Amino acid sequence: MNIDIWSDIMCPFCYIGKRKLEAALNEFEHKDEVTVKWHSFQLDPTLQSQPGTDLYGYVAEHKGQSREWSVGIHGQLTNTAAENGLEYHFEKAVIANSFDAHRLIQLAKKHGLDGAAEEQLFKAYFTDGKDISNHNTLMQVGIDIGLRAVEVGEMLNSDAYAEAVHADIAHAQELGIRGVPFFAVNDRYAISGAQPKEAFLQTLEHAWKEYAHASVANELEDGICTPDGSCAVK
Repeated sequence: MNIDIWSDIMCPFCYIGKRKLEAALNEFEHKDEVTVKWHSFQLDPTLQSQPGTDLYGYVAEHKGQSREWSVGIHGQLTNTAAENGLEYHFEKAVIANSFDAHRLIQLAKKHGLDGAAEEQLFKAYFTDGKDISNHNTLMQVGIDIGLRAVEVGEMLNSDAYAEAVHADIAHAQELGIRGVPFFAVNDRYAISGAQPKEAFLQTLEHAWKEYAHASVANELEDGICTPDGSCAVK
């Protein structure tokens, strides 16, 4: 069974959604027969990397709100992450364009390491406060997950895998994906947002039983980040 996931590294609900899916898979009887593939999505392709810029202030200005409001919203996200075993440190977060990081994920996918790349990049951004647009950071992530340094270097110093990133984004548009994370199970069921573990598990069980269905159904939506910069829990 296949699970296709569209996400952006700077999306807080994407990391949380990853953990919730993993929790569901741990309880899924057929987890050893599930293949997970990650796909690129950029919430803001035009974002300029801004190392040293305060994230709280940046988001507040972008949304026309106060810095105190931004701190509060990010505090809620931090608490939600902690409930799922994750550490978020927005006070250390580096505003960065994620395009090159997505190229690294595409390279990792070639070796079956896209899940490992996603995990390390999420951790680098949300927990460690690293600049995910910095080539030294990306090189280290690549090496840490088992890629050859020379292959990562060749990718970073070229436009390799750029077309793959654009193709994933275009496919998302074709599917009508409005925000991430977005999970497609066997091209029949869709889950939009970081749903509860039980919703993932139920969808996995339905998809397993209903291979004959040809259309994506039962779309759920909650805990989602959209390109307008909104990340909200309903």
